[in-house]
Amino acid sequence: MYARRRRWYFLLMGGCVILFVSAWAVVRLWSTPAAVGMCVVAMVIPPLAAMVANRRGPDDRWWDDPSGDPQSDEWWDELDGKKRDSPP
Repeated sequence: MYARRRRWYFLLMGGCVILFVSAWAVVRLWSTPAAVGMCVVAMVIPPLAAMVANRRGPDDRWWDDPSGDPQSDEWWDELDGKKRDSPP
């Protein structure tokens, strides 16, 4: 899951860099408004890439899952005001 998110992140950020560099290295010679438009599109990509990279997948652990350390889990549950069922 992590590898898939990381791959998407780098693809999106690579596309962002390619858009930005090509806009001002090549496209501006023919059309400045098109280069500015490409930069606006490139400006929107990094927040989307961050959302993709930080999205929780179905197999990812969530913040309130037990850690597996009984003492730590008991301590956190006490802080959160939860009552844990003791194992049989």
